[in-house]
Amino acid sequence: MSSLPPSDPRHIGLLGATGIGVGAIVGGGILALAGVAFAVTGPGALVAFALNGFIALLTALTFAEMATSFPESGGTYTFAKKVLSVETAFMVGWVVWFASIMAAVLYALGFGTFAAIVLEAVWGQVAGAPPTWIRGGECVTLLALGATAFYTWGLARRPGGGGQWETVGKVVVFAVLIAGGLWALPSLPEGAIRQRLDPFFSGGGMGLLQAMGYTFIALQGFDLIAAVAGEVKEPRRNLPRAMVASLVLALLIYLPLLFLISTVGVPEGTDIAAMASADPEAVVAIAAEAYLGKTGFWLVILAAVLAMASALQANLLASSHIALVMARDRNLPARLRQLDEARGTPVAAVLLTSATVVVAVLAIPDVAAAGAASSLIFLISFALAHWTNILARRRGGGRSESLRLPLFPLVPAVGGLACLALALFQGLSVPAAGGIALAWLAAGGGLYYAIFSRRAQVADAAAEALDPTLVRLRGRSPLVLVPIANPASAESMVMVANALAPAQVGRVLLLSVVRTPETWRPDQVPPQLAYAQQVLGESLTTAFAAELSPEALVTVAKDPWRDIRRVAQTYRCESLLLGLGDLQTDDAGNDDGLDPEALGASLEWLMREVASDVVLLRAPDGWRPSTVRRVLVPVGGRRDQSSLRARLLGSLLRTQDLEVRYLGISLPGADADQEAWLEREIQLLADDEASGRHEVKVVRRDSVVDAVVEHAADVDLVVLGLSRQRHRRVFGRIPAGVIRGSQTAVLMIRQRA
Repeated sequence: MSSLPPSDPRHIGLLGATGIGVGAIVGGGILALAGVAFAVTGPGALVAFALNGFIALLTALTFAEMATSFPESGGTYTFAKKVLSVETAFMVGWVVWFASIMAAVLYALGFGTFAAIVLEAVWGQVAGAPPTWIRGGECVTLLALGATAFYTWGLARRPGGGGQWETVGKVVVFAVLIAGGLWALPSLPEGAIRQRLDPFFSGGGMGLLQAMGYTFIALQGFDLIAAVAGEVKEPRRNLPRAMVASLVLALLIYLPLLFLISTVGVPEGTDIAAMASADPEAVVAIAAEAYLGKTGFWLVILAAVLAMASALQANLLASSHIALVMARDRNLPARLRQLDEARGTPVAAVLLTSATVVVAVLAIPDVAAAGAASSLIFLISFALAHWTNILARRRGGGRSESLRLPLFPLVPAVGGLACLALALFQGLSVPAAGGIALAWLAAGGGLYYAIFSRRAQVADAAAEALDPTLVRLRGRSPLVLVPIANPASAESMVMVANALAPAQVGRVLLLSVVRTPETWRPDQVPPQLAYAQQVLGESLTTAFAAELSPEALVTVAKDPWRDIRRVAQTYRCESLLLGLGDLQTDDAGNDDGLDPEALGASLEWLMREVASDVVLLRAPDGWRPSTVRRVLVPVGGRRDQSSLRARLLGSLLRTQDLEVRYLGISLPGADADQEAWLEREIQLLADDEASGRHEVKVVRRDSVVDAVVEHAADVDLVVLGLSRQRHRRVFGRIPAGVIRGSQTAVLMIRQRA
């Protein structure tokens, strides 16, 4: 098994992508929901579907822009991950995964219901009167589980699950039903069409709104194309075309069919609202039988079987790929991100998704409420997609060659408000749907913070470092504060700061604090001001020569340490970078030498008090981050500094090739099991933090300091974590010993709480 994508992951063409959308949209929704719409608003259901189609088209256009901006699998989860935060993205992915699973449950049971009707008819033709158990719940459940197992097998063996004969078949059947109705339409008596469409809105305006709320989910499915966007060829061209084409094809089937059901499908002496109220589930079949006889009835049953099967396959495909993408981001168990080496299929994600569907089929007593919850979640996720589209466009994110919607922000604003309004209606009309959605959300939140959050945040920090546009898309502009007293170290300090806050995304602020003498009066110019200005001037000149563009600030204070904290808080600095050599330089520029053991209470106080990530740099003369090729990361298996370390390593990896060595030290007294545990933990840590080449090595030594110094001899940089425990010194014995014993550049990091 492999966690890497196949060498050619984009294997779905335009027809295949369109087939996913058509497979999910066409058939199941209208067969199940047309009766409800006709019952509450009569022939006006035609307008309800048309208005829903308009809202769905706005949403499809938003999905098209977002999917071409971020042509990766995951759909709404990916949009939230790019534009919002890792925590929000998890909750979005978690509930959309659930919604797709519940949709799969409904379509599996729908398949079982209609397949049982076919089985009963065939049994009656072959063996006489069919047994009563065929139409019973056990048989329907068994057929649903059989269909789920069949498509699970297909999705595990072939990317995309193989052929789409069910989708083609149901489109052909619907075409026959429409053609038959159009053939019968001229035979109606004069004035019959007007009579059968009157009253057009039998339920008035409220009935129309109810019909829209009940039936919008019948047009859901184009979003599943975005869920597999990472596997679609030529995404900029094919994704928008597939989404719009699948939705337009669905409307070209739905609207004529609804018109024909309301006219030629209504027997003399009744109306469509009365027919639907009497038997909403079977109204389409009854109407087809009215103008095509028994053939029409069985065509609808056949269309239903094919529609439920293709929608089941599409939702299993999409939900398993959402699980796959979430697992790659460490938001679900690592096992789910593995691909079969021979077939390139996410077998584990497919099996877990299908197993969840099976459990839901067997265990959920109120399937209708679960389906309503699925509808509610999809509507909220659509509104969220519109919102992320507005944020992404305003923050200047996405690919330059991506689709750009006209009339921005009108399209996403109208679409988002409409989706929210329909979601509100759904929540009020089916309160149990909101309860189920909230319960699943609460369960996901508990799992995330108990199990997944730490690894997910590390992977997200690495992703931000490798792709700084993520920081801009999320509306952040991190500021790194660099107190500086020695212009000779300015270039290396600013380069490290730029790694923490990449250019065009973050900012670097150089700070020089002028210490006031004890007898100084506010109306006097501090004698050290000239030197501070000289330091900043030389530092800026050096930085500009290296094509870096920091900002500069001079402050006057009696206590430089407290002023550093004040500036960090005032400017809300994300990181504080300190040069150890600079900390020992006095106001006249004299270097008293570095004694790590004597850094003193001031540095300890500052690192504990400042609400920022803290990075300490000890670098030999002439050292530059751009020269780093080999990095040593001593760790003990803990993740205290993991996100900050991942950001540092990712920033270096973005511009140069690195070899990262993770070093674990096993002290005397540790047994083989403890060493094996330590190696496993460090390997997981390295996989999350380092995207490039990395190795894990565990050595047995009497002294941690001696082991680190020994392995630091052949690397260019050591990244060392500082203590975050309140009862221990921040700058303890091990960092001090490493600095004293090694001539290599050392970055010591302490992630803010």
